Amino acid sequence: MADRSMRLLESLDEIEIRVEALRDAATAMEQERECLIEMIQSIQSSQEMRTICDGEREELTLTASRLMGRTLTVNVAVETIRNPQQEDALRKATAIIDEIATKVLDDMEAARKTLEALHAACLTEAPFVPIDQKFQSIVISCALEDQKKIKRRLETLIRNMDNAEKTIKLLDNQKMEEPNCANGKQ
Repeated sequence: MADRSMRLLESLDEIEIRVEALRDAATAMEQERECLIEMIQSIQSSQEMRTICDGEREELTLTASRLMGRTLTVNVAVETIRNPQQEDALRKATAIIDEIATKVLDDMEAARKTLEALHAACLTEAPFVPIDQKFQSIVISCALEDQKKIKRRLETLIRNMDNAEKTIKLLDNQKMEEPNCANGKQ
């Protein structure tokens, strides 16, 4: 009897290793999907897309839209098992991030500082920016997988703000240069 239970336990241990590998692979696929979406959006809103001729831009836009559509058809989900306190903490953390994301257009600099403070709350090493302690206690109450997802979401939002600021600066520089070009000055 002990041999049978030992074999069954070994089988279950092997299955557990495979389940974890499956979850890790699926999580990697989720992250790859997010990365591809971000890359396509970056290309669609890039300065280079604005500076090419209309025909090429139209062709590239169609290709980017086709790739985006195909990427969006891939749905991989790794569900996280949570207790009620973790559910509540995730809901609170998500609400805080969503609220800031909606205020980005109102005050980009304040939103950036707030996002950086939230991101700092997710770091294990000492950050160079102030930490939002209230948010940190909420994140600590989340499941470990949710903590990682919250951190990645904040990193994506900050990166998107960086890209948006770069685009705005490039557009501003173009506007400043256009009058000079029109007057024959360079």
